[in-house]
Amino acid sequence: MHDDFKFEPVRGLPEALPRDEHIIWQGSPVARRLWIEAFKARWVAGYFGLLAVWRFGVSAADTSIAGSIVLATPFLIAGAFVLALLYGLAWIQARATVYTLTNKRVGMRIGAALTMTLNLPYPQIEAAQLDLRRGGTGTLAFLLPRDTRLSYLMTWPHVRPGHINRTQAALRCIPAAADVARQFTEAAETRLSQPQIARRPADMPHAVAAE
Repeated sequence: MHDDFKFEPVRGLPEALPRDEHIIWQGSPVARRLWIEAFKARWVAGYFGLLAVWRFGVSAADTSIAGSIVLATPFLIAGAFVLALLYGLAWIQARATVYTLTNKRVGMRIGAALTMTLNLPYPQIEAAQLDLRRGGTGTLAFLLPRDTRLSYLMTWPHVRPGHINRTQAALRCIPAAADVARQFTEAAETRLSQPQIARRPADMPHAVAAE
């Protein structure tokens, strides 16, 4: 993981791909789903809605219905402003994010103000979990080894929600999530089935059979 402010030779990746590596899929979060799931738009709307209802109910005992509506309206306006602000943040996050699957790894260019790139080689991914939502969007999260430390705050919202102690990087709110999960599974299985050849250092002496 490293800060990435330099020019990208390949979109979403900090450096050009080796000759034996190629991109299988690239995508970004769906801004509306990120707004709802990560920025909790429905909870925020409900909160300001309850405040408006409360203000209306309290005012109704002393004023007319029209007057109560007027007194409750500022809460609705404030709620609309906050929701619009949160949507703007979700849109910026989605626009700045590029998720990449290659035949060797998962790449994640994330962050709007502070851009970072995560490279997750398939052999280092212990497990993956898909949270599929209505409409086909979903979140594909990756369980990494315990000695791989990710900051939940630094990588949010590109993490599996609620898993703070062992942060799981995630392709958040992606379209056609089931198809992406299938491509990931096929690529990871193919990569893991390839034999890993260890090279012997040039200065290592050859073994000599005992006489």
